[in-house]
Amino acid sequence: MLMDVAMRYFYEAANQGSMRLASEKLGVAVSSISRQIVQLEGYLGVNLIEKGRRSVKLTEAGELTYDFHRTQIAELDSLRTKIQDLRGVRKGSIRLAVGEGFLSSAFFQTIDAFHSRNPGLRIETHVGSTSEIVRMVQDDEMHIGLVLQIEPEPKVRVRLSLAQPLMIMVHPSHPLTRKNTVTIADLAQHDLCLPPRGFRIRQIVGQMEAVAGIHLEPAQTTSSIAMMRDLAAEGRFATVLPQIAAFGEVSARRLVAIPFEETEADPVSVHLITRLGRHLEGAPAKLLTVLEAKMRSWTH
Repeated sequence: MLMDVAMRYFYEAANQGSMRLASEKLGVAVSSISRQIVQLEGYLGVNLIEKGRRSVKLTEAGELTYDFHRTQIAELDSLRTKIQDLRGVRKGSIRLAVGEGFLSSAFFQTIDAFHSRNPGLRIETHVGSTSEIVRMVQDDEMHIGLVLQIEPEPKVRVRLSLAQPLMIMVHPSHPLTRKNTVTIADLAQHDLCLPPRGFRIRQIVGQMEAVAGIHLEPAQTTSSIAMMRDLAAEGRFATVLPQIAAFGEVSARRLVAIPFEETEADPVSVHLITRLGRHLEGAPAKLLTVLEAKMRSWTH
């Protein structure tokens, strides 16, 4: 039992990167965390954390211990789900992490319909950046992640990857709806709302600007995809998004999606991810199956 506490304190210190942050999350003194880790090291007969550092840096033995405990957590989660299934109890929890671009009416309707069919479940949805979502999935803080454009990650399994060409999104009354395709030169004639230059969408648009020899000057810049959608739906602004980020709005005719005439050199993709080696059971597995099917429909 004592080693269980020590393992939990060590695991949280490794997750947070410092004993102070682990202390704040666990609600115990830093000295208690340090003492428990020392006891765990004594029990295992190895150093788990490199000495003489202010932050927590794991030794090779520490990495093995961390992975061991993480596997235990996942296996215990799986055991609980299997027992619930055996007892016929429709209870449990699903932890889902999504990028803001997925927060459209289509996503909300999918989650609501799933919850209506499974009312005993608890669904926790975390909205974050791509790097944050990848970390949370890797650390088993989340069962499933929905992200836009990730680099290959050794501890992440991509369950579904769908290419997403960028589309110009405008209100149905916008002048650009008279065109079958839109060029960068066309966009330059209208008020634009675009993400900052560090965002993947803006980088792709920038590549097309360079080919066309035209520099776009957006009237508004925002890191919020919801704001980009809402401003375009008001009628004055045009914005640029992958279709999945506005599928519900396009289906409801609040927005019209028009393809670029230019060809994207490196189109974006959306990814449905889980941790490599983690076998989801029960409710998380059910939601994963639903999302795999729905994402395919959102991209057509």
